[in-house]
Amino acid sequence: MKIYAVGGSVRDELLGLPVSDRDYVVVGATPEDMERLGYKPVGKDFPVFLHPKTHEEYALARTERKVARGYRGFKIHAAPDVTLEQDLERRDLTINAMAREERGSLVDPFGGAADLERRLLRHVSAAFVEDPVRILRVARFAARFGFAVAPETMALMRSMVANGETEALVPERVWQEFSSGLMEGDPALMFGVLAETGLLARLLPELGLAFEDGLPVNDASRVLVRSLGCAASEHLALAPRFALLALGAPSSGAVSALSARLKAPGECRDLAVLAQRHADTLMRAHSLDSPGKLDLLERCDAFRRPDRFQELIALCACAERGRRGWGTVPFPPAAALRRALGAAAGIDAGAIASRGGKSDVADRIRRARVAAIERAG
Repeated sequence: MKIYAVGGSVRDELLGLPVSDRDYVVVGATPEDMERLGYKPVGKDFPVFLHPKTHEEYALARTERKVARGYRGFKIHAAPDVTLEQDLERRDLTINAMAREERGSLVDPFGGAADLERRLLRHVSAAFVEDPVRILRVARFAARFGFAVAPETMALMRSMVANGETEALVPERVWQEFSSGLMEGDPALMFGVLAETGLLARLLPELGLAFEDGLPVNDASRVLVRSLGCAASEHLALAPRFALLALGAPSSGAVSALSARLKAPGECRDLAVLAQRHADTLMRAHSLDSPGKLDLLERCDAFRRPDRFQELIALCACAERGRRGWGTVPFPPAAALRRALGAAAGIDAGAIASRGGKSDVADRIRRARVAAIERAG
């Protein structure tokens, strides 16, 4: 029985990056061997165990064979006779198909270390085609590391899309990879890779994005690239990044359809719809009069959801940079909206309601809020 660290931890160590999670492969063992050593079984589809002290994952070496459509259509073989190289061969990219022995020596049968040096994303074997979600993973790794895609891997991915392999993609897995790509350091790179494969137009047909050789070639794409670059530099969360993407949709209905197709969580969908409806007004909010600012705050549900409203302001600032360029650093509406919200939220609605009749309470609260916004400037 031999144990190897595998996958992302090996890759990131070679890149000099911090490692938070480690995965291990165990060669030459059975499930019974693992349980006798105190490991706790947790795998449903194949034998995975938790270390009794560290709780890190240890998987028995395995091979996979495609027997049906879909990501569950694999026949798993995990046995003591499965070699480390066979286990590594089923992985997606060479940079993820390396292992390190317990004594520290590197096991690299597919040239992953050399591809790291070349900053290249290259598939391990022809089995890559058996799981079309790997196209999204390649695009996500491009966004994370800024690596180029090997020509043979790009050709393979294009053929997968053209041959309809991606029709079997499961929305939940698409969202898992796509949302992770949005949160990478250079999320725009993901779109260039997906466009070159032909998958982008199928995933996001509402947005009219176009890239050539990884570069945006129309206004919608250029705006998105700059906006997402701003979002990454400002460390915006997932929901506002997704909302930036959805700003390119022609209507709030299209945003809802896009969100449903990608299985985006409710918080992402709701912020995206809100942004699509009100972004143009938000971007000129500093020129609105006090009643107009209050109307906007109410339409955006700013009093009940102030944190979400702050996200809305932040993503609008990034969208403005995307439209006008990085030289436009100040975003005047942000200060005006924050002052307006702070002033209006400071009005004691309960105290106003306790004075006078009930018939005009809402009108008196509104007048007080407008006056407070006026004073705040």
